[in-house]
Amino acid sequence: MDTASLQPLLDTLVAKKAAMVETTIELANINSGSLHPQGVNAVGEALVANASDLGAKLRREPSAPYRVVDDRGEWRETPLGDAFILSKHPDARRRILLAGHLDTVFPPDSDFQRCSWLDDNTLNGPGVADLKGGLVLMFEALRVLENSPFAGQIGWDVLLNPDEEIGSPSSAHLFVELARRCQIGMIYEPCMPNGHLAGDRKGSGNFSLVCRGRAAHAGREHHLGRNAIRALCDAMASIDELNSRWPGVTFNPGYIHGGGALNIVADNAVGKFNVRVATVEDMREVDSALTDIVAAINQRDGISLALHGGFGRPPKKIAGRQERLYRLAQHCGQQLGLDVQWHPTGGCCDGNNLAAAGVINIDTLGIQGGNIHSDQEYLLADAFVPRAQLSALLLLQLASQPDHPCWQK
Repeated sequence: MDTASLQPLLDTLVAKKAAMVETTIELANINSGSLHPQGVNAVGEALVANASDLGAKLRREPSAPYRVVDDRGEWRETPLGDAFILSKHPDARRRILLAGHLDTVFPPDSDFQRCSWLDDNTLNGPGVADLKGGLVLMFEALRVLENSPFAGQIGWDVLLNPDEEIGSPSSAHLFVELARRCQIGMIYEPCMPNGHLAGDRKGSGNFSLVCRGRAAHAGREHHLGRNAIRALCDAMASIDELNSRWPGVTFNPGYIHGGGALNIVADNAVGKFNVRVATVEDMREVDSALTDIVAAINQRDGISLALHGGFGRPPKKIAGRQERLYRLAQHCGQQLGLDVQWHPTGGCCDGNNLAAAGVINIDTLGIQGGNIHSDQEYLLADAFVPRAQLSALLLLQLASQPDHPCWQK
């Protein structure tokens, strides 16, 4: 559809800039570290209240506890916040899923808790870019759609999940559920610092190794002990050596803990590592290689090594219908004077899971900023209006073109 005829709708967003900035600051000043369920829920409740004028039906979904292997190799459960799902136009045949996470990587005891201005355009704060600014502009884009002649031409669901920063272990099933009734996804991770989008994404897996040995006096009966630290380190070294085996596949040993008193042969050690892969076949090859490494260590007398975890996010490729959606976003950007390009990245997000569930999606439609996951995280306030306009125009184009190829599933 001709963008000029839609311009009056898009222009309404200009007056919303100050409100978008203010709402983002309010949300970012609420600590919502992934393992702080009260804060996560507070952000979700604030967003739902802010979006009440959209008239969507609310479903609040409690999350299963987050299960992790602790430093003793035992399973530990931690409560998580709730997921919030907003739905509109339930009978619409064509539906879009819009999504963004409520949690951040900053726990309640982090020194980074409040927003501050670095200059007139640069707002520093926890989660301002990843991802609270994106959630704010997402709802403004939906307001444009609902105030347009095309309201009701497409239905939509908004999923606000509480656990993306830890891999979406308790909300992944909600993406699968909503994917059954949606054809297109829009996810509000921050765009690149230059405004570009993420394209191909690697898959990711998180794994834990729990090694048990045999304790003994380190001096008198050292020979009777079986050192779990040594066995675990050998396993980790073998895993790290896999880095040269397949192009684009990386292994990152990221955590190790074991032993205790220095006069005792260590009988317990725990290690954790991350794997990034480029293809589904890589996932199978990695699983096989890890199985072989664990089996070899378990041949040692008095040593037991157990592998936990797996690939929570498969790779995402830009091709076919997926590429057509990106091309449509690029066209919308051109109409707005934005340079919309996309590039491969080693990062992953809920867009990986949604693509694996059969729903094409753009997963970096959020605010422009950078230095995410650090106390230098920032957003550019001047980006709120153009980024919201991009999402709004994309929604309007899809709503006005029921036969667009992107709708074919």
